[in-house]
Amino acid sequence: MKKKEALSDNELIQLLKVDDKAALTEIYNRYIESLAGFAGSQLYDLEDARDILHDIFAKLWKDRDSLNVTGNLKSYLFSATRHQVIDRIRRIAIRRDHALRISASMPPNSYGADKILEAKELQRNILIAIEELPPKTKLIYQLSRDEHLTSVEISERLHISEQTVKNQLTSALKHLRQSIIRICITIFLSYWL
Repeated sequence: MKKKEALSDNELIQLLKVDDKAALTEIYNRYIESLAGFAGSQLYDLEDARDILHDIFAKLWKDRDSLNVTGNLKSYLFSATRHQVIDRIRRIAIRRDHALRISASMPPNSYGADKILEAKELQRNILIAIEELPPKTKLIYQLSRDEHLTSVEISERLHISEQTVKNQLTSALKHLRQSIIRICITIFLSYWL
């Protein structure tokens, strides 16, 4: 029998379906570096990228009996990674929006004066970060967040591709995430200095 490294992706999939763990290992070794680079470049968080890739390969093993890869394996894995990245970004954005709504709806007497000022400062800095976005990215972000339009609805309204909308939202969320991290570090350091 051929070494696993010499097998085609289709042969590895067939071996995977008959519980060959070495086939999974070979698939992992073949694609992990490029998948990690892709996920990391989209999320800018190595831990999130690792979690996503772990989940993808765990699911690949778990669903090996019913695995139906149409096309090539590399495309299948990149597509799965892309969907997981989008889901992760969406969850981060929802948590951020939820936190902002909660902080905005809290009655003033539930915080001390310093906490109210910090929350207002954070909200002000987030609005500044949104204003720093390029005009097209800012418009797409606002249509998504303020008007709650889907990527398809935004692409139709602006006459651009849905992928462009998704790319612009990813870019906006990256920028906002980095701004929030800087703000939180500044607040954290102000307590300790």
